[in-house]
Amino acid sequence: MSLEAGREAFRRGALEEARAHFEKCAAEGESPEALEELGLVAWWRDDAATTFDARERAYRLYRDRDDVRGAARVALWLVWDSLAFRGDTAVASGWMERARRLLEGHEDSAEFGWLLAREGEVTLFRAHDPRAACTIAVRAAEIGRRLADRALEFTGLALEGLALVSAGDVAPGLRRLDEATAAATAGEVKELHAVGVVCCWQIFACERVRDFERAAQWCARAEEFTRRWHLRPLSAVCRAQYAGVQIWRGHWAEAEAELLAAVQDLESARPAMAVQAIARLGELRLRQGRFADASRLFEQAASQPVARVGRAALLLEQGEADESAAELERFLAYVGDKEPTIRAGALELSVRSHAARGDRAAATKALEELDDIARSIPTTPMMAAAVIAEGALLRAFGAPSDAARCFQRAVDLFQESGAPFEVAQARLALAHVLAENGSRGAATREAGLARDAFHSLGAHAYEARAAAWLAGVSIGTSTQRGRQALPLTTRQIEILRLLAKGLSNPQIAVRLRLSEHTVKRHVANLFTKLRLSSRAAAAAYAAQHDLL
Repeated sequence: MSLEAGREAFRRGALEEARAHFEKCAAEGESPEALEELGLVAWWRDDAATTFDARERAYRLYRDRDDVRGAARVALWLVWDSLAFRGDTAVASGWMERARRLLEGHEDSAEFGWLLAREGEVTLFRAHDPRAACTIAVRAAEIGRRLADRALEFTGLALEGLALVSAGDVAPGLRRLDEATAAATAGEVKELHAVGVVCCWQIFACERVRDFERAAQWCARAEEFTRRWHLRPLSAVCRAQYAGVQIWRGHWAEAEAELLAAVQDLESARPAMAVQAIARLGELRLRQGRFADASRLFEQAASQPVARVGRAALLLEQGEADESAAELERFLAYVGDKEPTIRAGALELSVRSHAARGDRAAATKALEELDDIARSIPTTPMMAAAVIAEGALLRAFGAPSDAARCFQRAVDLFQESGAPFEVAQARLALAHVLAENGSRGAATREAGLARDAFHSLGAHAYEARAAAWLAGVSIGTSTQRGRQALPLTTRQIEILRLLAKGLSNPQIAVRLRLSEHTVKRHVANLFTKLRLSSRAAAAAYAAQHDLL
């Protein structure tokens, strides 16, 4: 029989052979089972048109047969299809409600368990309520165990693990994820879509707690699985997540290749799923100092947390501390207080933004929450984030010696984590406070190491910043009677260069696409920070410090 032959081919990973069998079976007579299976093969082959056509036809035939569980099962697939292929949240909601109504009175079925799994996803990723999602996931896994449905059991277990991690219960959450992922990738779960979901949630959880070594191990496991089964959708999503690990480790060329391939694969077939890879690419461009490209990519992926936090980081790099702080406050309000793991990155940046704008109370409040998270999630990168944020606060409010101790600790922790970009940033921050304490030799050494690391990574804007600071220290020692060059943001350097070229405030505003008021404020801050009295003095300073 073509239906059974197709299922056997699918189990072997022979998707084109399976598709031929299902198409033959559907052509011989309208069979909802054959159409449902055809929709699954088409889903894995990125064939959106066939996926929707087959599944909608199967749904109608199941309803005509009065098979409510079959109809509900396909409706739940159409929830996923509507989101993955088209990003149609309203349509997805409609199919979810249809499945829920169809399954009234069938609460002990596998289909009801999958309905719970979908509801748990929505509760976690859209309502940002991990505790409620955890409760739902436990119910789904229990149904799977009772019915010996391993795909449902381990999907529910993985969702429970991710929800626990998101709520801050990291150790038990990761144990559940490890169990589910080991079982899924070892072949205990036969449904390939369930394997993909479990793997993605595992890597996502590792990233949330910055356990990058664990993430790397599971990424490799997931990639091996996708290559074995020739699964492009899963492989594309995994590439985007694995790139996050590569970015952290400083393997930027590899990360860029992964991300560009993922964007190309997903944009052609599943554009709604491409935003994660686009946001990651924006993160990489920000680190590379390609700020215009980063801004464009963050706008494209504006719904993604990585993009929202990345945009705030970009604003701070450009000297827009007020705007950065406001962006972060909006993000933190949107996330709420139930997901500490997703708040951590925004809080670290919030400390720096508020410190830069002189708001000690707001910076201290953000740091206190970040410290609480780091104590509950004691991975080395999380602890490093809290330490470097504390250093930024101490430095901003006149405690350079204490700040130096924090920055040195951050260097050590980031080195232990294998994060070369973060190490370089911490070294440059350390150089600033060492110089403020009069330790010029040590400061020059740290800044030189930072400059060299930025150069090796390809972070050229940051390399230029370190080089300019080093030049300032050298010139200050030899020709300025000890006056130390003060650190400048990328935006301040841009404005200083344009001032040196003789541009007026309105001309600078047009060139940088800023308001004239913002430019005026930047110029005033520059004059105060560098103790300059005129535009001519600014031009001279830029020339002396090789900033032209």
